[in-house]
Amino acid sequence: MKVVVCIKQVPDTKGGVQFNPDGTLNRGAMLTIMNPDDKAGLEAALRLKDQYGAEVTVITMGLPKAADVLMEAIAMGADKGVLVTDRVLGGADTWATSTTLAGALRKIDYDIIITGRQAIDGDTAQVGPQIAEHLGLPVISYAKEIKVEDDSVVVKRQYDDGYHMLKAKMPCLITALSELNEPRYMTPGGIFDAVNAEIITWGRADLVDVEDSNLGLNGSPTKIAKASDKVKKGQGEMCPEDTDPVAYIVGKLKDKHVI
Repeated sequence: MKVVVCIKQVPDTKGGVQFNPDGTLNRGAMLTIMNPDDKAGLEAALRLKDQYGAEVTVITMGLPKAADVLMEAIAMGADKGVLVTDRVLGGADTWATSTTLAGALRKIDYDIIITGRQAIDGDTAQVGPQIAEHLGLPVISYAKEIKVEDDSVVVKRQYDDGYHMLKAKMPCLITALSELNEPRYMTPGGIFDAVNAEIITWGRADLVDVEDSNLGLNGSPTKIAKASDKVKKGQGEMCPEDTDPVAYIVGKLKDKHVI
């Protein structure tokens, strides 16, 4: 069994974010982590490796420094890492990103592709299903549990306050929730393997069956009108000590035509 996990290096939002003049994130100037949903997807793949001897390949698209997140994945137990990086791919929205990753995945053998549900720097939950559409694969999203039965996967899918049990034949794509599992830590042996691992690096020329018009910032139909860091709230208005607070609040709501 061959499992490919799409992971993303995302800004560590605890350290703040920075923007470029065009509204895109300045990823080169921020502390980064592995996207939590993707990390849960990686753990699911590693458990398939433990149970069935699956080969696990991790792939990411990003700046050259994104190789760090691939090394982390290898230190956790992944077998190979693929970095897709090229200046012409920068500034991509979900459509251009999924097109790029699909072009790279066409060069890789897989039975299952696992992505995170969404990335904490975008929260769109679009890239995984879009990859499946590009590749013509069945997709099961919001996975809380994954099992393999013969040539199929059975997934417990989160749905409102309940869940669905869905089955799909391989090859297929699954998007994972961070609640899917508790990701393992890197091991000393895994860290040694990661330090000595060779990360496969691909650029635009290595992508299969993609058009330049669908890549990078120029190939992104989503345009950012405005972007800013978190805006600090101003100081609240204090109710005077000699005023009935309920009447004061009701008066303010009436002034603003809320009631």
